[in-house]
Amino acid sequence: MRIDEILNRGDEPVFSFEFFPPKTSEGEKNLYRALTELKPLEPAYVSVTYGAGGSTRERTLETVLEIQAAGHRAAPHISCIGATRADVAATLELYKSKGIDHIVALRGDLPSGAASAGELRFASELVAFIRERTGDHFHVEVACYPEFHPQARSPHEDLRNFKRKIDAGADAAITQYFYNIDSYLRFVDDCEALGVDLPIVPGIMPIGNFAQLARFSDTCGAEIPRWLRLKMQGLGDDVAAIRSLGLDVVTHLCDRLLSAGAPGLHFYTMNQAGLTSTIWQRLGI
Repeated sequence: MRIDEILNRGDEPVFSFEFFPPKTSEGEKNLYRALTELKPLEPAYVSVTYGAGGSTRERTLETVLEIQAAGHRAAPHISCIGATRADVAATLELYKSKGIDHIVALRGDLPSGAASAGELRFASELVAFIRERTGDHFHVEVACYPEFHPQARSPHEDLRNFKRKIDAGADAAITQYFYNIDSYLRFVDDCEALGVDLPIVPGIMPIGNFAQLARFSDTCGAEIPRWLRLKMQGLGDDVAAIRSLGLDVVTHLCDRLLSAGAPGLHFYTMNQAGLTSTIWQRLGI
């Protein structure tokens, strides 16, 4: 069964995991270990990220093939920023030749020092190009931002940009991570008001290293509620206490999302299985 059939069936939540291509031999060991530990959870699919300007294209493909060999359905990310149409077309044909029919289409980040944004400047243009070149071969997921993209000039503009991706042919969406459920519920309501009727899957970021999470959140625009930030900061370097609080917070968030009717959960694993597995067990999935 194709992933779009699973998502659109809607009779039960769809769970998925995200990994990034490892850069070192130790990173490869961590990835294989995480895949082995998470395999019994039987996710619907596993996505693999793509570096700025496609800088990890080959490693992304290698990782996708390894994930497929391990028995998972794999979904590579593909970005268009800094790329030509020929570059994107070649990547699409490569994935098709490997039997891949599910991708996550993103604008991506321009590599440091690059002079041009490329021929496809926006994710909506990438989605339209994918449909033009490959028809309905790929199930295409896109990103969305319940707390709004940090580069958007207004919430209204951000919602319109998201709808452009849907109108271009996207099948579903995965959100940036968040810790305030109201932001997700309001975003879904706003999308429905615009006529967007497709699965919007919450992205879930388990909390392990809070200092690292805080730095990344400040960059990507994901809000950490003040009460949570202060409690985490008050724990200092107590790794066990940070992990315990993080598990409580994220498990409660996931439970509320599923109870509210979210179509699934997409876990940003950071190539580690422990926190995701524990949350999964606590939820009784």
